[in-house]
Amino acid sequence: MNEIDNSFEQVRQIIENSRNNALKKVNEELILMYQGIGKFLSEQAEKASYGDNYIDSLSAYIQERFPGIKGFTRRGLYRMKQFYETYAGNEKVSPLVTQLSWTNHLLIMSGCKTDEEREFYMLLAIKEGYSKRELERQIDSAYYERYMLSKEKLLPEPIKGLKENPFLDTYVIDFLDLPSGYKESDLKNGLIQNMKDFILEVGKDFTYIDSEYIVQVGGEDYKIDLLFFHRGLQCLVAFELKIGKFKPEYISKMDFYLEALDRQKKKEHENPSVGIILCAAKNDEVVEYAMSRTLSPMMVSEYQLQLPDKDVLQKKLQELVNTPLIEDEE
Repeated sequence: MNEIDNSFEQVRQIIENSRNNALKKVNEELILMYQGIGKFLSEQAEKASYGDNYIDSLSAYIQERFPGIKGFTRRGLYRMKQFYETYAGNEKVSPLVTQLSWTNHLLIMSGCKTDEEREFYMLLAIKEGYSKRELERQIDSAYYERYMLSKEKLLPEPIKGLKENPFLDTYVIDFLDLPSGYKESDLKNGLIQNMKDFILEVGKDFTYIDSEYIVQVGGEDYKIDLLFFHRGLQCLVAFELKIGKFKPEYISKMDFYLEALDRQKKKEHENPSVGIILCAAKNDEVVEYAMSRTLSPMMVSEYQLQLPDKDVLQKKLQELVNTPLIEDEE
């Protein structure tokens, strides 16, 4: 790129940043408006005149004063009221609400049962920059329940030492269309072909490097199924894919790969490489025994090819943390 092209690129970046800031400001004002109207309606609900007729009349009044304005139907106004009442007095989420789109707020309000779950998805959507489709997929796949259950599992000591644990005990890869009697190569190729969806599942901090990544030891080539770099952890992450149940011998193979990566590929400023053995099924006791002596940071996780039953996961989480769920409001 020559000097003139470079200067033009700087102007383009200024324009792009300004446009993005303007859109953020518009969204912030929109959310504050909905919140303000919701507060007004919540306060009016204490009066005898409030009811469906009141809401219908207000909707008609707004449509008359602002022809063509969208979102101010009876249903839209009730959603604004619900939005205000859902977060009223919650100081934790007050600075977060204007950072999300109204569409994502509606998904969170309709798909979550507790304050903790709503706050989780708000933070996640902001951090990952989720679109409507991406956020909807994470809620439908019970990402919150899977994340919380993973946190409660006994993690290997090297993983515990990390500043964050971005890994899940169970990954849902429902976006694959695998043939019956599929092989490990089918699983690997399916993930490569659907890498955008796989990145959404494992987290956008993962940067894909290569498949069948070669490390050479003793003059022989060894292939790692999938290799990523995690920006948050600042380390290489190796995935080994297994279509069957976990076997203890998988640990020594992953140890070998991680040692090769750390000796040959890891840069000085990076952290030790991490390994994920992704199996169709596992027994936690067998995994604990197999990993009890390894010093390498690695985890064994399961994958599912279909969306999980959220009710089942919610019950498991409730039993684990011993906190009652809040039932859906009528």
